[in-house]
Amino acid sequence: MDRAGCPNRSVRSRGPQADLKAAAIGAVVLLREWLSRRASVPARPVNDRARPNRLVRLVETYLPNRAGVALTALMLLGSTGLGIVKGGHVDDFLAGLSDTRNALANSAGFRITEVAISGRKHVSQDEVLAIGGVNGRSSLLFLDAASVRDKLKANPWIADATILKLYPGQLRIDIVERTAFALWQQDGRLSVISEDGAVLEPYVSRRFVTLPLVVGKGADSRARDFIALLDRYPQVRAVTKAAILVGERRWNLRLNDGLDIRLPENNVGNALALLSKLDKEDRLFSRDIVAVDMRLPDRLTVQLSEDAAKAREELFKDKKPKKKPGDSA
Repeated sequence: MDRAGCPNRSVRSRGPQADLKAAAIGAVVLLREWLSRRASVPARPVNDRARPNRLVRLVETYLPNRAGVALTALMLLGSTGLGIVKGGHVDDFLAGLSDTRNALANSAGFRITEVAISGRKHVSQDEVLAIGGVNGRSSLLFLDAASVRDKLKANPWIADATILKLYPGQLRIDIVERTAFALWQQDGRLSVISEDGAVLEPYVSRRFVTLPLVVGKGADSRARDFIALLDRYPQVRAVTKAAILVGERRWNLRLNDGLDIRLPENNVGNALALLSKLDKEDRLFSRDIVAVDMRLPDRLTVQLSEDAAKAREELFKDKKPKKKPGDSA
């Protein structure tokens, strides 16, 4: 109690709830006073000077509403796009969008009604259309010729392609195919390759059995030049079964009867010319030998077969002079 006998009252607030309640009551009182003052103000006559104020009121009234609608639409679009991306449906969405616009173009008269494909031998017409992404829903209006060409060139058999759109509904495709040039064996796998070394397909068809065979790492890219050199010497080319690239530096030849010919790293043409001459004059390839080593520039070494080596050894034994009685050891 204070000196006057009255109980003491704390000057501190009784709590946050009491403070909020007091603030709310004060806000209501101020709002009532503001409304009463607005009601007592007489209405202004409409004139030219009041038009700017009306414009301001319109902006203040409608702009927030329009902005709210725009923001809502943007939020919906953004959430939809986020759902498509996170759900992994981007490709499906783009495909659906493409189908929709193609359907509209087709209904307008730009449907592909005729397709002419020229230059194909190994790739069928259905394969060409499938690789290029042309189907029954495609329209000529929205067909991207450059994209179709790039897709076709990505196929190993197709070296080049030309796409021509003839409105309203004709499509012409001219392709240039690669030619099967050789068989390439690498790490036990056999593939069909073109002259530039491109792998066309795995070797599964017997129609490629007559192609020359090259073996080893790097032989695919060097086969064209070596086989062109080998073709200059038909005596050797006719009996060659495979050309083997050794260490990506030099070639060996494996003949049809299993004879190995080890060619030098340099002056290969001279070595092939010598081989051709020896076979014509001495029937080298018909002899009982297993290998011919031509790696050294100043000599040619011949390795006999096991049977030929034994026969030669026996022959030399018989030619040795026999010892007579009384000769010293």
